[in-house]
Amino acid sequence: MHYPVAKQKIISLAVAAACAAYLAPAGAQQADAPATSSAGAPVAADVADAAGQPQVVVVKGLRQSMASSLNLKRNADGFVDGIVAEDIGKFPDTNLAESLQRISGVSIDREIGEGSKVTVRGVGPDFNMVLLNGRQMPTSNLGDRNGRAFDFANIASEGISQIQVYKSARADTPTGGIGATLNVMTARPLERNGKQASIGVKGVHDTSAGNLPADVKRGDKLTPEVSGIYSTTMADGTFGVAISGSYQERNLGFNQASVSNGWRGPFRGDENNWGTIPQPGTPSGDSIVNRPAGATLYQVPQNLNYAMSGVQRQRTNGQLTLQYAPSKALTTTLDYTYSENKIQTRRQDLSAWFNFGDSTSAWANPSGGIAAPLVYTEFINPAVSDIAMGGADFATRTQNKSLGLNAVWKPTPGLRLELDAHKSSAESAPDSPFGSSNVLGTASFSRGTTTADFSKDFPVLSIQGADFARAPQQVTGSVFQNGYMKGDIEQTQVKGSQKLFEASTLNFGLALTKAENRSAFSNQQRDTWGGATKPADYPASVFHQETLRQYFDKLDGSDNPNLFNTFYTFDFNQVRELAARASGQPDLYLPKKTFDTDQRTREKSKSLYVQFNTDWDTALPIHTGVGVRYEKTDVVSTALVPTATGISWGSQNELSVLFGPASFTTLTGKYDYFLPTFDADVDLRPDMKVRFAYGQTIGRPRYDQIAGGQVLDQLARTNGGTGSQGNPGLLPVKSKNIDLSWEWYYGKQNFVSVGYFRKDLENYAGQSKVTAQPFNLHTPIGGAFWNEAIARGCPTADTTCIRNYIFRNKAGQPGVVRKADDALGNATGDIIGQPADPVANFEITTFSNQKSAKLDGLEFNVQHMFGNSGFGVSANYTYVDSGLKFDNTGLKEQFALVGLSDSANLVGIFENAKWSVRAAYNWRDKFLSGTFDGSGPNPNYTEAYAQLDLSIGYNVDDRLSLQFEAINVTDETMRSHGRTKNQALYVTQSGPRYMLGARYKF
Repeated sequence: MHYPVAKQKIISLAVAAACAAYLAPAGAQQADAPATSSAGAPVAADVADAAGQPQVVVVKGLRQSMASSLNLKRNADGFVDGIVAEDIGKFPDTNLAESLQRISGVSIDREIGEGSKVTVRGVGPDFNMVLLNGRQMPTSNLGDRNGRAFDFANIASEGISQIQVYKSARADTPTGGIGATLNVMTARPLERNGKQASIGVKGVHDTSAGNLPADVKRGDKLTPEVSGIYSTTMADGTFGVAISGSYQERNLGFNQASVSNGWRGPFRGDENNWGTIPQPGTPSGDSIVNRPAGATLYQVPQNLNYAMSGVQRQRTNGQLTLQYAPSKALTTTLDYTYSENKIQTRRQDLSAWFNFGDSTSAWANPSGGIAAPLVYTEFINPAVSDIAMGGADFATRTQNKSLGLNAVWKPTPGLRLELDAHKSSAESAPDSPFGSSNVLGTASFSRGTTTADFSKDFPVLSIQGADFARAPQQVTGSVFQNGYMKGDIEQTQVKGSQKLFEASTLNFGLALTKAENRSAFSNQQRDTWGGATKPADYPASVFHQETLRQYFDKLDGSDNPNLFNTFYTFDFNQVRELAARASGQPDLYLPKKTFDTDQRTREKSKSLYVQFNTDWDTALPIHTGVGVRYEKTDVVSTALVPTATGISWGSQNELSVLFGPASFTTLTGKYDYFLPTFDADVDLRPDMKVRFAYGQTIGRPRYDQIAGGQVLDQLARTNGGTGSQGNPGLLPVKSKNIDLSWEWYYGKQNFVSVGYFRKDLENYAGQSKVTAQPFNLHTPIGGAFWNEAIARGCPTADTTCIRNYIFRNKAGQPGVVRKADDALGNATGDIIGQPADPVANFEITTFSNQKSAKLDGLEFNVQHMFGNSGFGVSANYTYVDSGLKFDNTGLKEQFALVGLSDSANLVGIFENAKWSVRAAYNWRDKFLSGTFDGSGPNPNYTEAYAQLDLSIGYNVDDRLSLQFEAINVTDETMRSHGRTKNQALYVTQSGPRYMLGARYKF
């Protein structure tokens, strides 16, 4: 019988020590001698001891960081990319997500001007698994309360040694990452010789913090960052200690124009119902320019909002690692990681809401069956509608904690055993007495005819008749929310590796994982948008006049002279206290002390894997790996949800769902999978190889998709309400993956590669809205009193007339509670649905396994260092395609792949003994970022975005270095739209960020 002879491999030991838990053991050729480039840039050597085990190598400089990343890619089993720290405590970017976007196929979502979540090869953040030192990490994010996406903004980069991105499936890689599995690795003291330490300080100036109204500005323009890391070994290298920590403050701002409640529709050009434009033959209908006709689809804006937000952030990170190696055969590691991210937000806004009454409009020529709105005007006479100006002041805190124990034992030269256990948590909670989110609405009831102009990037709001002297500001409605989210993971992993036949390795392992997620929420809402108090309750001095235009000066269209340019800001707590005192109900102006909903999910998983790796001594040397992984998961989801008891009509177009005591319900689900994998790489010649991989992976559903209980939204409209319901029986998304690549390593730091990937996805949870009548709730809309008001002359669309009739003629009858008239003489109060009234319809969002998708793409990479000149360049481009795109002419819920986009990076560097310069340009093409807006199943497209970042370093001597960094150098803005580019959703202006720092090595 013939057995393959072992093949020797060159392994870059700058990364091998950190990769030991993940890369299959392999031999090593004799390494090259250490070298230094003529430009003075340090170049680390590949070194192995007599036993073929990696020695400690310190990675220095941008060029060596790029070379180490190249070696990681070249020598890995399967398809792996990564980024390696330049030196201890010195990661290439200040934000991990910003670093990850430099990798081909990786795109990022940005929040408050920083990278936060990643999309890999067109697969969104919920389906990318993030590990910390090989351990599955929990998630929590109040901005996405029930998702699985990991927020990289919580982790500072200073304590990170490298990030590995596993793009192909392997049996020994934990499941959950369909796009990729990303392993964030921290420094280990025994991987480095002796004592090493550094401390860094920075001053950060975010220009966006200065372009804000005074009532939302937060703190100083210059904020500090300080970081340090200390690593030492002792007792002849058998004991090691590493400790790292960082504290960072940042003050920033962003200004946003938006149609925040979405676009109503779509409607066909020949339709006529509430929300459509007036039909031909009516006075205003005949004035419509280029009317959408026939089957042409169009939408109308529900509101137009301008918001200015000031944000303060404090991020604290720390890690302690203890290692003990009593013998060469045994190494134990105990580590604790902590991070805290605190964010405080103040916001002031100006908005106008449309009621879809008498209107006119102008439209661009239809394209692809869609008509784009250029101008939309609603006639309001007399000028008594609301000019809404709201304020917000809230704060959140996210804490991540992880305690882990690892032991690696090598009882024989060919056998390696590893035990790893950890307990980790992620918790997000309010950090303000005003809750995790809020808004305090004010208004001047002096708005006349209102126009929204969408012909440019910046949507322009025009208002006639505004008179703040005649109708001073007063508090209207308010919302105070408290959100809470916590994820806990307890995981034990046992892994082993046995060399066989001198040329093969058998990897095996098992894992037990318990993942728990809790998401709780409360909403204290007053739907008194017609006026909760009187203008006299508020001294004029509490409102501060501002002009709007300067906060959007980078956006095309902000110079339009028709822009309504005057608004008022206020101190949130001062006006909140005045409103609470005037109302006599102060508790209504604070968050609730109990939760309305409380959803808790527990997943218990068991996994087994076996993988066989072999080197084949053939004419073209081949390395293969074949394996299978078995996963079994049990799901239990318990939810505390409020029981709906009725519907109250409290203002012109808004109704409130009334709730009684909450109760818990429990649902269960389970699934199991066998997931085969195969990969092979063939050395066409010593510097060139091809790879192939096939594997099956799964991505677990979002927590909101599997949460038990039916939750109705408190706010309803005259045409019905909304709600949501999860399904714990959902199966994970399953992906069958094929990867191919050709790679040419034509120099130690130079390579070019072309890759192809394909993913066949099934069991996607389709999000759909079904009409239901939960809790048998009766609505006054269409009831006896409503019909009587219409019979007495009130138009169907004139809800003010209908409410006035009911209050003035039916006050005191069941369900009718009349209060004082408002300043305009309109009756106020509540009209509660009665048993004889119609049962309300609710659109319930739910989930089921009903969708499949296919996507494929190409990746192009090149990295070239220009000899010993010190100059180098790295570039990549990723093309991703799928037939599952959103059909803009579709009228119902659809399934389309969110996050699918092409992307490209270009990085240029220069480095010598004194200077280190890097310019990084990142581009992401337009992509679908959502399939629902505030109105219904409508697309959200984030437009193409490119950003240039710059860093310049200067080494004063071997210990002291100076650093200058500039983020978003060209001051780019971001924009998203609906079915057409004119349907603006969000247009955001922020600003560049500059950092100047120093770093000292001891």
